[in-house]
Amino acid sequence: MRYICKKTTRMTNAHTFLAFDCGATSGRAVLATFEGGSFQMKEVYRFPSGIIELQGKYYWDIVAIYEHFRKCLSQLKQEGVRIDSIGIDTWGVDFGFVADEGSLLGNPRAYRDPYTEGIPEKVYQTVPRKELYAATGIQIMNFNSIFQLYAQTQEGFAPLRHAREILFVPDLLSYMLTGNKVCEYTIASTSGMMDQGSRQFNLQLLQKLGIRTDVLLPVVQPGTRIGTFEGIPVVAVAGHDTASAIAAVPAADEKFAYLSSGTWSLMGIEVAAPIINGESARLNFTNEGGIEGTTRFLKNITGMWLLEQCRKVWKAEGKDYSYAELMEMARQEASFAGRIDPDDPRFANPANMVEEIKRALMPLTDRASDAQVVSCIYHSLADKYAEVLVSLQSFAPYKIEKLHIIGGGSANGLLNQWTADATGLPVVAGPTEATAIGNVMIQAKAAGLVKDRWEMRRMIANTFSVKTFTPAFPA
Repeated sequence: MRYICKKTTRMTNAHTFLAFDCGATSGRAVLATFEGGSFQMKEVYRFPSGIIELQGKYYWDIVAIYEHFRKCLSQLKQEGVRIDSIGIDTWGVDFGFVADEGSLLGNPRAYRDPYTEGIPEKVYQTVPRKELYAATGIQIMNFNSIFQLYAQTQEGFAPLRHAREILFVPDLLSYMLTGNKVCEYTIASTSGMMDQGSRQFNLQLLQKLGIRTDVLLPVVQPGTRIGTFEGIPVVAVAGHDTASAIAAVPAADEKFAYLSSGTWSLMGIEVAAPIINGESARLNFTNEGGIEGTTRFLKNITGMWLLEQCRKVWKAEGKDYSYAELMEMARQEASFAGRIDPDDPRFANPANMVEEIKRALMPLTDRASDAQVVSCIYHSLADKYAEVLVSLQSFAPYKIEKLHIIGGGSANGLLNQWTADATGLPVVAGPTEATAIGNVMIQAKAAGLVKDRWEMRRMIANTFSVKTFTPAFPA
């Protein structure tokens, strides 16, 4: 990919930043060059990032990811590319351990490891759910870091027993590059272990649960320089990929909601302080860290997971539908009335997603076509977004005037239009590469090229093409 902006400010000499953007199935390296009023980005390397199973436990192959980092950097060095800094973002909640003398104590456990099933209920016996949410402001999901550490404590997990420090995945990868250890705010905020007032770890809570606190580092903010790799500075960006993505929302002011659309749909607002009360607890909203001290008040919604799992089933049946074909199929069945709740646990990981959706539709029809299944998914997601938006508006300290959709799902024009129609708000779709953009923009800010998130967002708005979808019946 390659983009050039129409206008930028505060930049004269060329600067080149490298973003390592690691997802749960694959990662890539993206180079961004800032020079005299232009901003260009291109993907330079792509690599797998998968889960490995060993003796009934599931891990991330962190050494393989690190080796891909080194290969990418070696390739760029051979090509004569000068890099001003490196930033790393990944998925949230997972972590690894480092020993006293600096050794890595094995691979990090993966959040999809079922070892945390039933753990929240055990935690509640010591710290009731209401008290836990009030202390941390984080939605209850069984793979939250606090539940993983509790489970590891209960099972006597050897790396935890012998650890000197705990490092969340982006911080762990930065350590492997630089030899220096930090705990970056946005990634730590996904753990369910932080006090929302001090924005440091809630040591009293962890001690009550018998979880070690001596392994935790002080929290640092995005933009902190960690160290160097072969002379190249490594900067702690917004290490949580969603935090980097939200930094790249091309909004002109605060009066927006965002939807980071991918396997998960993360829908929320950017606010100055956490929102923690009985209603936010009841609706299971979460408060995660954003850049410049902001809070990402959001809701996790099952997203394109539904469609991707259906595609796997259809492909196994010899029907390898393209995204364009799926969109047209849904368009042809736009009037189909079938709906599901995307967040119903029955759709979390069924053996056959297509059949599970068809079973859910059986009161309406017992022979839903493939096109009707796709239409059902799109309409159900749009309706869910509208439902969550109503809740967000009740919490927001301002009137929400636009919905910005970013990430891969923002390329789905039909779903964007149905979302605009369902919410009654204009939908601004794009950029699709928001996470990598936010990553490099935070590096640019650390280098003094932009002063704050609003200047970053103006630059992004000038650089990337977005499309606005107008609701049929505005709110």
